[in-house]
Amino acid sequence: MSFLISLAVGFAFGAGYALLGVRSPAPPLVALAGLLGILAGEHFIPWARQQWPATVVAEHRAPPEAGGDRPEPRP
Repeated sequence: MSFLISLAVGFAFGAGYALLGVRSPAPPLVALAGLLGILAGEHFIPWARQQWPATVVAEHRAPPEAGGDRPEPRP
């Protein structure tokens, strides 16, 4: 539903710009590339968390004196 609302509002603004004879504030391809980058970044973090186990991430945390927690030693 939110997709349809977003599409309708975007269409309304585009039609308004055309009726007033003004250009969009951002070039369409630049705006779409920015949105694509936002979506890629938003999906990268969950994907990366699934690819690398938490133990690998824990080994690279800061030591306790620097505000992090030290990982458990491996057996």
